[in-house]
Amino acid sequence: MLDLKALIWLTVLGLFIYYSWRAFQAKDRAFIAARRHCEQMQVQMLDQSVYLRKLWIKKDARGRPGLWRAFYFEFTVTGGDRYFGRVLMLGRHIQRVELDPHRLH
Repeated sequence: MLDLKALIWLTVLGLFIYYSWRAFQAKDRAFIAARRHCEQMQVQMLDQSVYLRKLWIKKDARGRPGLWRAFYFEFTVTGGDRYFGRVLMLGRHIQRVELDPHRLH
């Protein structure tokens, strides 16, 4: 029989697994959005990865709280200079993809 302490630990473990799964999905969506944006802007995404830099709780358009995430990535135009880009997400939705000011070809 489960006692209260075991039930609490199982709940904490379940929440951790759920958060990890959702975080992996968000990172995957951010990577796809960053790669597509780089292709559209005709720049090269470096390292083929994004990383979470900011995490915050923010309200969406309907007033419901959700996790706001800022994923960063690096890109180049000529291969010599590295610049940063960002994918901003609220919940599961991409709000926008930004590129730092950079030199053109």
